[in-house]
Amino acid sequence: MTNLLSSVISSYTWNRPIGLAWDKPYTVRYASNIDDGPWHGMPLGGFGAGCIGRSSRGDFNLWHIDGGEHTFENIPSCQFSVFESHGSSSQAYALSTQAPEDKSLAAWRWYPESRGAGENFHTGDYHALYPRSWFVYENVFQAQLSCEQFSPIWANNYKETSYPVAIFLWKAHNPTNAPINLSIMLTWQNMVGWFTNALKSPEVKIRDDGSPVYEYQPRLGESQGNYNQLVENEQHFGCFLSRVAGNAPVQEGDGSWCIATVKHPQVEVFYHTRWNPSGTGDELWQSFAVDGSLPNHVDDTPAADNTQIGAAIALRFTLQPGESLELPFVVAWDFPVTEFAAGINYYRRYTDFFGRDGQNAWAIASTALTEYQNWRSQIQSWQQPILDREDLPAWLKMALFNELYDLTSGGTLWSAASENDPIGQFAVLECLDYRWYESLDVRLYGSFALLILFPELEKSVMQAFARAIPHSDDRQRVIGYYYTIGADTTTAVRKIAGATPHDLGAPNEHVWEKTNYTCYQDCNLWKDLGSDFVLQVYRDFLLTGADDVQFLADCWDAIVQTLDYLKTFDLDGDGIPENSGAPDQTFDDWRLQGVSAYCGGLWLAALEAAIAISDILLTKRRGAENTEELARQKSIYETWLNQSRPIYEEKLWNGQYYRLDSESGSEVVMADQLCGQFYARLLRLPDIVASDRALSALKTVYDACFLKFQNGQFGAANGVLIDGSPENPKATHPLEVWTGINFGLAAFLVQMGMKEEALRLTQAVVQQIYDNGLQFRTPEAITASGTFRASTYLRAMAIWAIYLVY
Repeated sequence: MTNLLSSVISSYTWNRPIGLAWDKPYTVRYASNIDDGPWHGMPLGGFGAGCIGRSSRGDFNLWHIDGGEHTFENIPSCQFSVFESHGSSSQAYALSTQAPEDKSLAAWRWYPESRGAGENFHTGDYHALYPRSWFVYENVFQAQLSCEQFSPIWANNYKETSYPVAIFLWKAHNPTNAPINLSIMLTWQNMVGWFTNALKSPEVKIRDDGSPVYEYQPRLGESQGNYNQLVENEQHFGCFLSRVAGNAPVQEGDGSWCIATVKHPQVEVFYHTRWNPSGTGDELWQSFAVDGSLPNHVDDTPAADNTQIGAAIALRFTLQPGESLELPFVVAWDFPVTEFAAGINYYRRYTDFFGRDGQNAWAIASTALTEYQNWRSQIQSWQQPILDREDLPAWLKMALFNELYDLTSGGTLWSAASENDPIGQFAVLECLDYRWYESLDVRLYGSFALLILFPELEKSVMQAFARAIPHSDDRQRVIGYYYTIGADTTTAVRKIAGATPHDLGAPNEHVWEKTNYTCYQDCNLWKDLGSDFVLQVYRDFLLTGADDVQFLADCWDAIVQTLDYLKTFDLDGDGIPENSGAPDQTFDDWRLQGVSAYCGGLWLAALEAAIAISDILLTKRRGAENTEELARQKSIYETWLNQSRPIYEEKLWNGQYYRLDSESGSEVVMADQLCGQFYARLLRLPDIVASDRALSALKTVYDACFLKFQNGQFGAANGVLIDGSPENPKATHPLEVWTGINFGLAAFLVQMGMKEEALRLTQAVVQQIYDNGLQFRTPEAITASGTFRASTYLRAMAIWAIYLVY
């Protein structure tokens, strides 16, 4: 029986039958990398507020409540359940197809999974179009049931987008000719205190892949002092879950949860404030499975040590033939503090609107129950013009929105406002395996989503880089790359003044203040970071209205410092900094020597951007004290540019494409060889290479790296020979397909009039992600052998660059 409620769901969702397993999902390439398996669904929660995730089998299994930390575990007591009676028959199910592995909740009956491959049993579908997702239940209940899930996220919204809340909007319809009695129950475990590191100063070690890593031990199950109580007002009813507070200030992990719903004249409300999630679950199921009720048990006694407690609310109602009803439930949480190193605490952005004592989950939930219809309307108003575009294929619309998941679940930080940062500071992890924030080389492509949709947050990130450039940090660190290749231990200074940092730090130190956390390579030697910084500053000015001159002025000194610093690597004085032969750029396993197409092109485009910025500052700030200095700098950059441009052509153009570099002798075709040209054209700067040469290079890349690499099934490999074969079959980065680089390359193809090729390339990558269990954890890299590396990767949001230029 087809569920009519599914007709209101967008036709552009990613969807999958409820509980249907994957035949052969991608697996992780290196054992040390995170591989949670394919059961990932769209995350719920605001930016920087912490988030939860619910997979297509109905289980709540992602808990990014502690800023920057990853906990993936099905907590079965957090669940929706449905009771239905129709005539003389009744049934009740917890709506996950995954029963607890520890045999807890043995009294509960779990929802049947869909099965394919000949068995052909279909119990409904999960749909996702971020920030909304849906469950549609079929062939199990007589009633037609669906649940829409969302959080209040929409473009240019710097308030509600930060809220720690998830709305679950249930719709029920009776298609039969007899009454149906239904009850919907929401159960939740009191997890206050669980999501903080039990190790306050964990040791940083070098992992086998050369990356710095520290141990994270959440306090799962530590519930001593936790209590649950009923809360209500005239319109709303719920259970508030907190912990007995001491006299100390609120710490990370302190706070509250709340589950809540509305009071409705057609609906009976039932509750239980203290049941045992570790037991059989019988104290709920005994009554719920009989008639959809709960015993209305009230007990706010705090939990003793090693005691788990849960809360439950249920709504029971009757639908007459043809009748429908819509009912909202809300899960809200309030954990106001994110702690980095011990004692370094930040309040989250949403605390600007709800206070900082950690006791506001009920206020947040009540706000959501009042505003959810308006919020959903705002989301639809933002998305609809994009979804209505007939020139964008359906799969691209799906991926555009769903790739935004990373802004919620990418370990996202969004701090409370301050005088220096009037909307707070923002940051997203490079990925879950490389756990440091806003890697500048990665966000060169990956930040397009933030730029287009939340430009003020984007500019705040670049201002953090501008502040960091003048600083130095003389501590020596072991460089992990040499450790992985068995070379002698090499150490380097963490941060040199004037060098652009690679990242804005990690969650175990002091994000925004202690930069350059990664030590896989010596980032002070990288030849792309300074150019990346200049290009992103100018891009963020130009593409957000070209009127925030103060933003350019604030970043100017950092631009001068980093270009001066980068120029010191021009050892032969030809105008272009040389790569050193170590992996010293974003492809940090790939050795480039001499002038390289990638870094050299970015250098040329950055000089053009710096010249354009100096022109704007000279024109718009005529009375400024540094006018003479600005003019002098502009002249220097013009000299460097005029010197560099012919050298780039002379050393790298081979008549068909640009060589990888000038000194290695490699004949490889590098997919991203003309990133600098893409940026120059994007920023309406003069081309850094002739248009006919750019087109020739781009066609060569498309043919060699995409069509001839595994017959175009996977996307474009980073670098292969002109016939599509590997230069070195044992190479790592050249033979990987990088999702974000592919999306950036596709944007370049669109820019150069090759739309059809751009779509074919993008579709190949999107299909690999969404057909093979990589949804909502898009990795940096996939391989032709069905493996991936570095899940939940920032660069993949480069898909919005395609939208920008399309």
